[in-house]
Order: sequence, then C-alpha cells, then structure tokens
Amino acid sequence: MSTSRKSTLHTSGNAPVAGFSPRIAGAGRRERRAAETRLRLFRCALQLFAERGFSNVTVEDITEAADVGKGTFFNYFETKDHVLGVMAEIQLGKVGQAALLAAQGKQTIHSVLHRLVLRLAEEPGRSPSLARAMISSFLASESVRAIIERNMREGRKTAAEIVAAGQVRGEINPRLSKEKVAIQLMQSVMGTILLWSLHGEPALGAWIEDSFQHFWRSVAISGTK
Repeated sequence: MSTSRKSTLHTSGNAPVAGFSPRIAGAGRRERRAAETRLRLFRCALQLFAERGFSNVTVEDITEAADVGKGTFFNYFETKDHVLGVMAEIQLGKVGQAALLAAQGKQTIHSVLHRLVLRLAEEPGRSPSLARAMISSFLASESVRAIIERNMREGRKTAAEIVAAGQVRGEINPRLSKEKVAIQLMQSVMGTILLWSLHGEPALGAWIEDSFQHFWRSVAISGTK
C-alpha cells in the first residue's frame, strides 16, 4: 500500500462514527488507548469494506490501514467478521440518543423516530457491498449473531420506551403493544437495508424514507405527524 493511500485511509478512518462512543469516561490511560485502538481498527475496516467489498479485504489490509501490528487486531477481534459486530454497538448508541431526545420532550415522537431510522441507515448506506457483508456476517457467524442479538434486544427495549412516550403524547395508537411496534420499526429498517443491498439504487436514505412513512401510517393516531 502506498504512503499516499495509507494517508487517505487514516484521514477518513479518523472521521467520527455516528452514534459510537467508547465507554472510556473515567477509565485509565491504558483503557482509553485500548478503546481508541479498537475504534480505529473498526473505522479503517469499515472504509475498506465499503471500497473493496468484504471478501476482498484481509486482516493485514485492516492493520496496515490502522497502522498497527496484526497481533494487535486479534487482541480486539476474534475474526474479520467480528469487526462488524461493532456496528451493533453503534446502532444501539443511536437508539439511546433517540430515547434521550424523546425524554427531553422538545421534539415530536414522529420527528425522533424519523431521525433515528435515517441515522440507522448511515453506515450500511455507504455501499450495497458493505450492507451485504454486514448481513452475511450476522447470518454466518454464531458468535457475531450472539453479539447482534444482545444489542438488538437492548435496542428493542429502548425503542419501546420511545413508542410508549408517543402513546402518552397522543401520537401513537395506545391500543398497540409498544414492544410489537418497536419490533415492527426494526423489521422495517432491517428489511429495507436487505432489499436495498440487492439493488443499490436509489440511495438507501430514499428507501428508508418510504419505509418509515408506511410504518408511521400504520401506528400513528389519525391526523398526527
């Protein structure tokens, strides 16, 4: 890999990852450095997956882009597939941020959920090949699946709290189960990402927008937005 190529990767790799905040507040220097290294590996891997396709990226490619040794990679990730498990942490962080917005009461629940689904599509929307790699790794690896399921379970619980707030405020039908509405929301997002990954056009954001509008009409009290 050329010097200019590595420089490009480092620049993009250090861009903020939306919704991801390593839990290092109050941690010692060693813990902070470890969390930062793990995040750098993830950022570089994600960019490479988006550019080249998951199957065309090796662990060596990732460690070279992140400027760490190969052994360092395996201190943080069991396999290349496990890098994508970090995605579940990112998505869970976005759901948590949406819950905070809902609790503040300054925005409608419609606005909070609309913003949430668009943000959930940010990383997968980098490229159809990246979205396919995410989905295939979730299906193929039992250990990655366990990571995803654990985070999704927590995400559904938090999303249900947002739905409950919408029911209290008169935006979402109170006769609906908040848990089932939360599942419906996640199914809408994940199903849309899957279908988009097979087509790639138009942008994922446009697909998500249509899916959200259908979702909202199915759960909202008539006349609300």
